Amino acid sequence: MDLSVVIVSYNVSYFLEQCLYSVKRASENLHCEIFVVDNNSVDGSVALVRQKFPEVTLIINKQNVGFSRANNQAIKQSTGKYVLLLNPDTLVEEDTFTKTVKFMDAHPRAGGLGVKMIDGKGRFLPESKRGLPTPSVAFFKIFGLSALFPKSKIFGNYHLGYLDKEQTHSVEILSGAFMLMRKTCLDEVGLLDEDFFMYGEDIDLSYRILLGGYKNYYYHDARIIHYKGESTKKGSVNYVFVFYRAMVIFAKKHFSNRNANVFGIFINLAIFLRAGLAILQRFLFRIAIYIFDFLILLGSLFLLKDWYQEVAGIEYQTNLLFGAFAAYSIIWITSAVLNGGYDQPYSIYKNLRGVALGSILILAIYALLPESLRFSRALILLGTIATAIFYSISRAAINHFAKAEDQLDDGKIGIVASDKEFLRIEKLLVDVGFRAAKPLKISPKRDEKGEMANADMLKEIVDIYKLQTVIFSGLDVSSTRIIGLMSAISSKNIQYKIAPPESLFIIGSNSIEKGGNVFLMDLNVIDKSSNLRRKRAFDFTLALFFIPLSPLLIWGMEDKIGFIKNSFLVLFGTKSWVGYMPIKTEQTDLPQIKPGVLNPLDRVKSLKAPEETAKKLNVIYAREYGLRKDLAIISSGFTHLGR
Repeated sequence: MDLSVVIVSYNVSYFLEQCLYSVKRASENLHCEIFVVDNNSVDGSVALVRQKFPEVTLIINKQNVGFSRANNQAIKQSTGKYVLLLNPDTLVEEDTFTKTVKFMDAHPRAGGLGVKMIDGKGRFLPESKRGLPTPSVAFFKIFGLSALFPKSKIFGNYHLGYLDKEQTHSVEILSGAFMLMRKTCLDEVGLLDEDFFMYGEDIDLSYRILLGGYKNYYYHDARIIHYKGESTKKGSVNYVFVFYRAMVIFAKKHFSNRNANVFGIFINLAIFLRAGLAILQRFLFRIAIYIFDFLILLGSLFLLKDWYQEVAGIEYQTNLLFGAFAAYSIIWITSAVLNGGYDQPYSIYKNLRGVALGSILILAIYALLPESLRFSRALILLGTIATAIFYSISRAAINHFAKAEDQLDDGKIGIVASDKEFLRIEKLLVDVGFRAAKPLKISPKRDEKGEMANADMLKEIVDIYKLQTVIFSGLDVSSTRIIGLMSAISSKNIQYKIAPPESLFIIGSNSIEKGGNVFLMDLNVIDKSSNLRRKRAFDFTLALFFIPLSPLLIWGMEDKIGFIKNSFLVLFGTKSWVGYMPIKTEQTDLPQIKPGVLNPLDRVKSLKAPEETAKKLNVIYAREYGLRKDLAIISSGFTHLGR
């Protein structure tokens, strides 16, 4: 056996599928075995591997045992001359394995090897080559000196920025995203240290390879895409704690007590600084737009008040103004939030709908107030108009100047695909709500007559047609060519997506903070943030209604105790009143929602249905979700709410 490929997966089924397709292609000229270790995923990863990749050796864990232990499970069963640890959110070129195995064969003292990694926009990832995180190197990294002086031999040792990324180098530390190792070397130095749950295990093993008398290499002539950030997001507080604690474990294991103590002080200081900054940044980022909108609306109301006083010759009681105007602003903003007006990309229609409903609520409350607290319906109407204008202009401006990177830009998409695949991908875009101009078809092959745009001219095509998104057909375009084209025209203004063959999704990733994007065909309704929010609000409200009335309602229930129990489970978010119908085999093509008390079959008042029928009902429910549908199901299956 030439090569054993080990992939540890945790809730990244879409990326795993694309990774395995690329691994199969890269394995064609070698004698390879492929292991997938699933760490108790709930997204259908196990069923996907069984169904589409039966040749893969699948190891199923009943709990998340961590990255190190999961890899070791497969390594112990492997029989290859070389072992490759590969992340599921990667895409390898067709010749990656043959090139790297050939290099290792030619360098018998090579214990480990990493390759050139690029992100989802074609940009080089500096962690492709790293130095040993000694206390000084860690200090420069933690306090930003390595970022300020990336090419310095003093400050830039963490990512070895002074080494040319277009040349092969002997390095100290390899990345666990792609870590090719000689099996005999592993037999000598040991497997991954299971004290590291996630992060740090690649640093520890790389260092032990060096201590064992072997060399680690950064090999520039093989490339992979590493989408990054799928299992954990690097900007999260949890990442800060887990990653830096892993550094403490490494220091205690390999450094002297004095150095380890010094390292520990720096690390703990870094944890508090970085975690504090992450919490503050996230909090400020989330509330910034609400505070800004509140201040603008409040200020607008006071300006309107001053103007209207002069026009109408009225003097308002100042002691009522601030409280009333603040309440108006909060109601308009809250109504916009509940109507999805703050979901990206911002919808002007949803914001206007929120303003209209908010104004109706304000007027209703106003009508119930005593005469002494009422001061002007005219200001409410003027405020409504001003708020509607503000939302229209501000949301249009935000969408124009700060488009979310994970959104497809209307009318500026190019699809590199054959005729058949182009139609499939185009339909997929339509099914997820893309309604703009027809995407530009780019042939993966050179047109003999020279009349059709082809991928060889992709840079020129992007410039001429002002494309902002390029989608590659995974069936028609090789991984090598995809990576080559992405690297050649890497730009922060271009998004790249890949449509794997025979799949119902397009995936891509533009930044480590945002992770990957998945566009599901047909199934893009129930898991929208606005629908999930409405569904949760509906469940919560109904549970609040049912609980105090339960002494009366239970007499109409088949299971009286079950009804009371379900009401509290729904109230606290453990269950939903309506969910998918349970089936024997896992259904991988559905967005994840909470388990339901009732299901679509209750609408037809039937307790049983063939499994294929149940699957179709679940798909229809996910695709065409609406609160009316939940109400209809609850109305039909009311007596089963104790189920």
